[in-house]
Amino acid sequence: MNEGSLAIPLYASHISAGFPSPADDYIEAELDLNRFMVRNPPDTFMVRAKGDALSGAGILDGDVLVVDRSIGPRHGMIVVVIVNGEMCVRRLNRKYGNWVLDTENRDFQPLRIRPGQDLEIWGVVTGMVRKY
Repeated sequence: MNEGSLAIPLYASHISAGFPSPADDYIEAELDLNRFMVRNPPDTFMVRAKGDALSGAGILDGDVLVVDRSIGPRHGMIVVVIVNGEMCVRRLNRKYGNWVLDTENRDFQPLRIRPGQDLEIWGVVTGMVRKY
């Protein structure tokens, strides 16, 4: 195990989110959340979401996003971007030949990327951690 990692027991059985089912006492393995959440450590960072522009995608204010810079962004992916000097997280979509940074909340407008507009994609969101 790597220094700084923490392995937690992972039970082999699934837990019902509907009707209760008998629990198994069998532990499948130990789960290291770093290894589970991070595919490419040198190119991965975490950032905390602020606001609820992506609440429809399950990303809420205060969630910690796992972002991988080594993944090439494609249509439909959730990405961390800098637009005109401001960092935000949005869903990257291609519409009518142009890139659009969509929200998943009707209270927010999409950001249409115009030719020459300052845009830098910092990485693709690959996971999320939420503490209740």
